[in-house]
Amino acid sequence: MKRSMGTTLLASGVMLGALQFAAPWVQGAEPTQELKETKNYTISTAPAEQLHLETPKLPDMSGYTAQAVEAKIDRKTRGRVVVKRMLQQDALKDFIGGDERLREWVKRQQAMPQAIFIEGGYVTPEDLAKALPDSQFSETEPGVYLARLPLVVGHDASLEIGKSTKDFRLSQERGAFLVNDGKLFITGTRLTAWREQDKAPASFRKPDEFRPFLVSWGGSELYIVGSTVTSLGYDNSKSYGVSITQYTPGQAKRLKRSAPTGWLLDSEFVDHWYGFYCFEAENVVIKGNTYRDNIVYGIDPHDRSRGLIIANNTVFGTKKKHGIIVSREVDDSWIVHNKSYDNKLSGIVIDRNSINNLVAWNEVYQNHADGITIYESSNNLLWGNKVLNNQRHGIRVRNSVNIRLYENLSAANGLTGVLGHIKDLSDTDRNIALDPFDAKVSMILVGGKLAGNGSSPLSIDSPLSVELYRVELLAPSKSTGISFAGVLGEKQEEILDLMVRRKQAVLIDPVESQAELQD
Repeated sequence: MKRSMGTTLLASGVMLGALQFAAPWVQGAEPTQELKETKNYTISTAPAEQLHLETPKLPDMSGYTAQAVEAKIDRKTRGRVVVKRMLQQDALKDFIGGDERLREWVKRQQAMPQAIFIEGGYVTPEDLAKALPDSQFSETEPGVYLARLPLVVGHDASLEIGKSTKDFRLSQERGAFLVNDGKLFITGTRLTAWREQDKAPASFRKPDEFRPFLVSWGGSELYIVGSTVTSLGYDNSKSYGVSITQYTPGQAKRLKRSAPTGWLLDSEFVDHWYGFYCFEAENVVIKGNTYRDNIVYGIDPHDRSRGLIIANNTVFGTKKKHGIIVSREVDDSWIVHNKSYDNKLSGIVIDRNSINNLVAWNEVYQNHADGITIYESSNNLLWGNKVLNNQRHGIRVRNSVNIRLYENLSAANGLTGVLGHIKDLSDTDRNIALDPFDAKVSMILVGGKLAGNGSSPLSIDSPLSVELYRVELLAPSKSTGISFAGVLGEKQEEILDLMVRRKQAVLIDPVESQAELQD
């Protein structure tokens, strides 16, 4: 039994500047390993009413404030501070597993490694300094604290690093890092990975060099508000920078830990291995922050996280990969009103079966690869984004179906304004074997503008379906005028005749699709 070929293609009301018919294939398009599948397409007219969508509604974000975080702090029950061996501690198992990782802490502490534990209630840096010797934790100058051991906030405890703290420093030489297994509040202050030898932040030097990090485990709550966080993380599991991550399935079940969560508001994250990372987290809010000059990613929610709000952030200067990326089943989330620019690869990426996400009203520009990239992730909506002057494609959709592009501006990008294509990934690091039936692309484009892109406003190869309606094509960069590429280029004269001259909706679909409908 054949699968349904999905929706059809509608195109209508396109305004063209300096329109001339041109060859369907243009020079400068990106070469890819395409899954070639010969299809014949037919052109006809169809009603366009089915393409109407109401403007997306966003969740109420008014409650995510410093005042709301302050109200969550319970200072009534005072906690206690103890020092224990790192061995056989659930919150530290990921960091001492195997001889090599344990050896790291033995070398740095010059003894069987220990950690500071906060238990049973509320604690501040002042409390830590009073309870511990300077060799483990000290106030080096008024309001400046230095941790020289790993620090764990217990499941029944909370730590507030507040405005009375000028800087909370984690010693790189001594192997300090911060683990939250309860509630951690960082408000109106600084958190810094500290290189004692240089009396300066532990700025990035190489991927495998230990740098202090912050990880917030299953069942925990992390709140960072109005603060600056600097130079955390390196290339080691769960040690990336600022992370909110569930325990392994066995640990989470044994410890009865729910998904971790947190709010990161109005703060600055600088020079981290990953600016932000999460794994199986829920309802995390990342709002109003600046992520600059991070190494691999700016914001990177990962496996099976859901209900995330990524809003009003500015992300730039990421050195190795993308500004904002959600990957591996990150679903039902909002990526809205962000600025992502001057990142080494793409500005925003939706990746690896991440579905039902809204990417809306973002400004994505001057990235060194694509503007917005959708890889192997179906059923996502892009609305009202400005995608400008990126070095490769403006919006790129690969092996994904039901991608809806509404009211977007894609202009002055180096290659294609909107690219849709299929690709065989079996020979890549993903090792995904996609047969021609599984590798498919379909999209809907409604409203917005495609203007002045380097090779073509729109290119789609072997689509399952594409729908176009009320798109403006302006300012062609080539003297030959505006030209489609891919399947649309092959049918360009018929499409433009209906769109421009007759002002009608256009339906394009494969011949086999129509045969199925008749059956």
